[in-house]
Amino acid sequence: MYTFSNKLKTFSIILMVLGLLGVGYGFMASHKSLDEVKTMLAEEASHHGGGHAEEATHAVADTHAKKGHGEAAHAVDAHHGDEHAKHVQHQIHNRPWSALYVAAFFFMMIALGILAFYAIQIASQAGWSPVLFRVMEGMTAYLLPGALIVVAIAMFSGDHIFIWMNENITNPDHADYDKLVDGKSGWLNKTGFLIRALIFIGGWSLYRHFSRKFSIAQDTAEDKSNFKKSFRITAGFLVFFIYTESMMSWDWIMSVDPHWFSTLFGWYVFASMFVSGITVLSLITLYLKTKGQLEFVNENHLHDVAKFMFAFSIFWTYLWFSQFMLIWYSNIPEEVTYFVTRFEDYQLPFLGMVVMNFVFPILMLMNADYKRIPWFVVMAGLVILAGHYIDVFNMIMPATVGDRWFIGIPEISSILLFAGLFIFIVFTALTKAPLLVKGYPFRKESEEFHY
Repeated sequence: MYTFSNKLKTFSIILMVLGLLGVGYGFMASHKSLDEVKTMLAEEASHHGGGHAEEATHAVADTHAKKGHGEAAHAVDAHHGDEHAKHVQHQIHNRPWSALYVAAFFFMMIALGILAFYAIQIASQAGWSPVLFRVMEGMTAYLLPGALIVVAIAMFSGDHIFIWMNENITNPDHADYDKLVDGKSGWLNKTGFLIRALIFIGGWSLYRHFSRKFSIAQDTAEDKSNFKKSFRITAGFLVFFIYTESMMSWDWIMSVDPHWFSTLFGWYVFASMFVSGITVLSLITLYLKTKGQLEFVNENHLHDVAKFMFAFSIFWTYLWFSQFMLIWYSNIPEEVTYFVTRFEDYQLPFLGMVVMNFVFPILMLMNADYKRIPWFVVMAGLVILAGHYIDVFNMIMPATVGDRWFIGIPEISSILLFAGLFIFIVFTALTKAPLLVKGYPFRKESEEFHY
């Protein structure tokens, strides 16, 4: 039986405490008054060609004054300035909520991705992977609390993340009214969002509970009945997962910008969560081996896990390019705006993640020998995880904080908070059962696996 070391437990708690403190600071620092925002904008203007802007403003004002419209022009300009300042103020207020949501979703999707990978191994009756099953089961323990946290943040944040949660956006008599969002209000409403979320989480968690139960029961069983039960429920779960994962990606990610949609988006999010989950599987496996655990896991298992990391990095890139190319080629204003925003305001993280999620894995993991070198896999894995965090960051932030983004204390603290929680829950779950599935039919084949 694995024992959760005091050092690692203390480390995870320290991460959570530091994360909470940083998140709290982020919320306090984001509460800027309208006057503070106006002062900040004035300072930014003076540092970024403000002189030219002021000259142009004075020229226009003088022209209007000569025509007898100076006062009216000044009033319009002031109104426009106030509206812009309020918009920026709202973006600044959105930042800590968005940073928290991005990190919460990122760690939740790791657990959901590995649950899908685990189910595929059982359904396909794979012979190489059973020695890793208990590590996968430990990782999926984070899914229920992680998903509930994501939904809680979404519901409590209100229109700080999802603009369609603004009650006035479907009111035709209000200045915030949005006809397109109103047309989608049958789907995009708080009640429907919450009901669907509970159905998703309930289905995923029930499968996780029963598959884990049958897995542990099979260790001491004299027949294969538990294995057969697990196989049957897995077949049903995979169908449920394909539908609910797509709908989850629409609700929890794509609806952040309800004016935009992509028919590829569900697959795109799936590829990201799948490769992230497999990457964390490799990192936890290698960590446990350094602690003298998982002696039955050899370099051939590591090679196969790294192959999946490589393959799904390529798959993610294929989907990323397909989504980008089709929208760019069709050049429909409602669709292309999504990428225009990211190219103009998020160029470094948007293009950087392609290098981290595609170019780097290609260079690091294409060679078969490199997939068997632990430190090589760890280095590639850390870059891949950072790249997919930035991917989620790019999906959320442009719609919530616009060009006011920055990876600073709110973002880093949110990562620390959920990384600590993830480590604490996963490694606690690993102590609950032996790290080898003793009664699994393909255990022997998996232990003797060679490539």
